[in-house]
Amino acid sequence: MSVVFERSKGLTDVKTHYCPGCSHGIVHRLLAESVEEMGKLEDTICISPVGCAVLALDYFEFDGIQAAHGRAPATATGIKRVHPDKTVITYQGDGDLASIGMCEIVHAAARGEKITTIFINNGIYGMTGGQMAPTTLPGMKATTAQLGREVSLNGYPIRVAELIATLDGAKYVERVAVDSPADVIKAKAAIKKALEVQEAGLGFSFVEVLCACPTNWGKTPVDALKFVKDEMIPYYPLGVKKDTTKEGQ
Repeated sequence: MSVVFERSKGLTDVKTHYCPGCSHGIVHRLLAESVEEMGKLEDTICISPVGCAVLALDYFEFDGIQAAHGRAPATATGIKRVHPDKTVITYQGDGDLASIGMCEIVHAAARGEKITTIFINNGIYGMTGGQMAPTTLPGMKATTAQLGREVSLNGYPIRVAELIATLDGAKYVERVAVDSPADVIKAKAAIKKALEVQEAGLGFSFVEVLCACPTNWGKTPVDALKFVKDEMIPYYPLGVKKDTTKEGQ
């Protein structure tokens, strides 16, 4: 019998710590497959965040390092400058990147650091118990916004992909989602394209992934995916926000 699907060689054979229905596992697979297909398993370094993906180093079959909260882009900058031949990736959540780490990601992109960032946007602080994040939607409930995010008090959610796209050093920026098989396929293509931009030495590449957090949203896994489709995608439109690798851009 022929094999039609198997675990990527970029993933370790261990159970993850993620909650049922969490999207991190899907994105881990897509990233691992992309690195494997590019033949870069021996030459990739992934910087993990402080957040739900803090243990991601246990799940990838390539090298990794743990950075201080929000400082993954700064850590990646140092690694890439010392090892320019390596593929260097930061894997960060919305609290790590868009809150405490906003300064780091903006300046890494502005400098055009030749690294790739995978940004997980589930609109909530996951590891610490469901507090409001910079990406929490208007009206969306959190432990620190129990009546829902009120923009007159808390401001508006930050559309990070659009923000990064305004910076000259950012060469490829796309927002994707993993709420359906079709979107998962598109997400895989975006992640691989971002890594190829780095491989070509063109500059900073960034992929924002809209993900589900059933536990902190208080939803079933199925309803959480529906929330991504019905609520998150309308506020955070999918698609390429910047691609200077195309002719004429």
